[in-house]
Amino acid sequence: MNYIILFEPEKPSNVGNIMRTCVATNSKLIIVGNLSFDLNNKNLKRAGMDYVEQLDFTYYKSLDELFKFIDENKIYYVTRYSQNVYSEVNFKDIKEDTYLMFGKESSGIPKKLLKIHFDRTIRIPMTVNARSLNLSNSVAIVLFEVLRQKRFFGLSIKEEIKGEDYLNNF
Repeated sequence: MNYIILFEPEKPSNVGNIMRTCVATNSKLIIVGNLSFDLNNKNLKRAGMDYVEQLDFTYYKSLDELFKFIDENKIYYVTRYSQNVYSEVNFKDIKEDTYLMFGKESSGIPKKLLKIHFDRTIRIPMTVNARSLNLSNSVAIVLFEVLRQKRFFGLSIKEEIKGEDYLNNF
């Protein structure tokens, strides 16, 4: 199972998009820390569409509470400060759950935590004048690399809802 951990996300529309991505990829969402918005926020619901109701997600008040349930040494910490590119991690051979943590939009994951787990940090390459990417885009980029390496296990690789031959019959 893939877990997306969001540390104190600030923008409800990002969280809604991530919720939708989690449902579409059969991933679980964990939100940690203080939220600056209500989970019934209209922007969250608009971005998450009707997928929000299908989501398997957990909330923890703090990182300390999270680490009582998940070993912090098993988490990959996504940050611009890493020297490891996300696509160089061999996710396909990980037999246990995969945990990916993303930080708040304004300041990321706490630097102290990144320093402690520097060997578990990963980054998305960008041009030198870019500080960051959108949070929901970053989640999708890294999560789909994990899924690609695992050959999209458990996901449909053809159109199921409208039919495999939908375009041919259009």
